[in-house]
Amino acid sequence: MKDFRALIIGTDINAYYLARCYHEYTGKKADMLGLIGKNIKPYSYTRYTKILNMEYVEDFWQEEVFLKKLDEYYEKHKDEKILLVSSNETYGEFIAKNKEKLEGKFYFNYPNVELQRTLVMKDLFYKTYADSCIDLPRTQYFDCAKEENIALEVPFPVIVKPANVIKFKHMTFEGKKKVYCLNSEEELMQVINYFKKGGYDDILIIQEYIPGDDSNLFDAVIYCDKNSKARLVSFAQIGLQEHAPSMIGNATVLINGYSQYPGVDEMIEKIKNFMESIGYQGFAEFDMKYDYRTKQYKVMEINARQGRCSYYITPCGYNLIEVLSKDLIYNVETKFEKVDKEQLLSFVPKSVVKKQITNQEYKKKVLELWKNRVHPLVYKKDNGIMRKLLLMKIDNNYRKAYKQKSFKNKIYC
Repeated sequence: MKDFRALIIGTDINAYYLARCYHEYTGKKADMLGLIGKNIKPYSYTRYTKILNMEYVEDFWQEEVFLKKLDEYYEKHKDEKILLVSSNETYGEFIAKNKEKLEGKFYFNYPNVELQRTLVMKDLFYKTYADSCIDLPRTQYFDCAKEENIALEVPFPVIVKPANVIKFKHMTFEGKKKVYCLNSEEELMQVINYFKKGGYDDILIIQEYIPGDDSNLFDAVIYCDKNSKARLVSFAQIGLQEHAPSMIGNATVLINGYSQYPGVDEMIEKIKNFMESIGYQGFAEFDMKYDYRTKQYKVMEINARQGRCSYYITPCGYNLIEVLSKDLIYNVETKFEKVDKEQLLSFVPKSVVKKQITNQEYKKKVLELWKNRVHPLVYKKDNGIMRKLLLMKIDNNYRKAYKQKSFKNKIYC
């Protein structure tokens, strides 16, 4: 059951580990299409590698270019089964919008575009699912296109982030960050002005800050099959997240099958029931933070795709590409599984773990599991000299980044 091609869309970490999953499962190279342009350089993660065939496409973020390129690819390989997987929301939306055009040519599993938007558009997410079985943080909204002042209903400190992540991703402006943690009205207005001057004319999310360091953060990966039945759910406690402005919210250290807080089984059941109730299809990632005041895992967002660190379910026995191919291509039915194996994933070297994880009990657990850790970018069968140099550079950059004063004094989001 390995006689299929994998076409991966994107060039980021997510795209690399999907190619790795395909290579680990089949021993073959995945094909990859990614964006290149005048001011857009290819990500280094999918360069200097022996496990994928890369092709760069100008203006690939334009839907008509995207569809034309997929048609060209299909014509070259139409006698083979082709598994289509996106690494980000932009391409995932293109696939969902053009489901009828792509079905029959490619095997893929994404929710319809209306459902997908209720997750990707963060204001729609909080409004649509306010009364669902999952717990959400207290939230209000600010329209950058219409409003000048704000009557704040949420007490400081607050979290601020763009509702339209697809539009935000394609923008560049002074002060741009993925998430803002703010302590005063002055800071809030400054951030709102950053967005307005940068040309962002959509909704901003303003919500309560849930106290606690990075070890209060949690990640869950769920896969719902083509019939919207949940096949698997993982649950991992994060110990450290990225702190670069554009990367806040992405885990750098996590342990699957481990939690210092109660209620994991109940939360897994909530995740399963919620996703089945909305008719979801495909992989999704839950970003959560445990609120010790209410003893709830509050859902910060749901990504309508596998996440940047979702590779960890592969060494737990659930290769992402294998899961997709068995469901979509070979029609293999499996029972629902809780992915509960203890598995450490780390993007950062041990020196960063020792210095930066503030939860001592969690740090001790990380060090106990360190020998069998996984790193999505480190693959023994992809060990050319240029890749080794790249990985050394990435490690060194992490050491430098976590030494910065702005990291040490940050408010945890």
